[in-house]
Amino acid sequence: MVKVLAVLYKGGQHAKDEPRMYGCLENELGIREWLESHGHSYVTTDSKEGADSVLDREIVDAEIVITTPFHPGYITRERIEKAKNLKLLVTAGVGSDHIDLAAANERKVTVAEVTGSNVTSVAEHVVMTILALVRNFVPAHEQIINNEWDVAAAAKNSFDLEGKIIATIGAGRIGQRVLKRLIAFEPKELLYYDYQGLSPELEKELNVRRVDSLEELVSMADVVTVNCPLHESTYGLVNKDLLAKFKKGAWLVNTARGAICVKEDVAAALKSGHLRGYGGDVWFPQPAPANHPWRDMRNPYGGGNAMTPHISGTSIDAQVRYAQGTKNIIETYFKGTKDYRPQDLIVIDGQYATRAYGADKKA
Repeated sequence: MVKVLAVLYKGGQHAKDEPRMYGCLENELGIREWLESHGHSYVTTDSKEGADSVLDREIVDAEIVITTPFHPGYITRERIEKAKNLKLLVTAGVGSDHIDLAAANERKVTVAEVTGSNVTSVAEHVVMTILALVRNFVPAHEQIINNEWDVAAAAKNSFDLEGKIIATIGAGRIGQRVLKRLIAFEPKELLYYDYQGLSPELEKELNVRRVDSLEELVSMADVVTVNCPLHESTYGLVNKDLLAKFKKGAWLVNTARGAICVKEDVAAALKSGHLRGYGGDVWFPQPAPANHPWRDMRNPYGGGNAMTPHISGTSIDAQVRYAQGTKNIIETYFKGTKDYRPQDLIVIDGQYATRAYGADKKA
């Protein structure tokens, strides 16, 4: 018998309303019956904070632990060290930065995620957020629900996306899909910054140009979107020093990881008007505390905030994909063949299995 532990977010009535919302506590990734039919035990919880949490209590003898980026159970070195039976960490979704990968490597614990499961979902959210900011949608919508009508107040900070320079920090699976979707808006130029360049053929297909300097990239862009993983080299990457290089009045979108941007520096740049807008769905920590500055920050005109909870990668379609992918990863583990999809592996046999993580990366 294998003990499987999953840390998921509460769905409540919403889980009953939509049974395909597999990523929540009540619907349990749809794998309980399958696991128990094979004689395994399955513990699910949303309790993840503090030494008395269910996560801390149950991880001690768990062999497989499932977490999610949307309600991350932070798998620290301390938790890995006390999990004596731990063999496999699965991220139900994409992004394993909430796991201490160095500690997993030392213990030779396999870390895998469902690569590709929500790249389309996130890319669509990025484009939506860019449009919401550039067109000043949120303040205009707030007028309607507040029984107001002031066209000038909304229009004075509303622009077209056409003719703008748009840049992505990171041009992996999500960044490429964002660029592809932005072509239709006829921007003046599409730019990218990444530690590894795209092929000339792909650059031509996406009509995008690589910029070697991050500072140069942000100085040229009207819109900057962050689409890189969180690792040692990107933690706090967007800080007051880099923000000072941004074009005045630029818009910034981050659906990668909250800790890539320094929250106080972003809030200050928005308040001063140096940033015209900031939007995304990622925070640090998650759930975001009530006093997180991104909850109520505004630009001088009272807008510029297009933040949501961490939902970009957890559309119903994405949940169906990452629930199935999680089952596939665990099924491979049970077979003992180690023939995981190569793209799903983050750490295996004490080594990084991907170029996306590690201290030597820039973005």
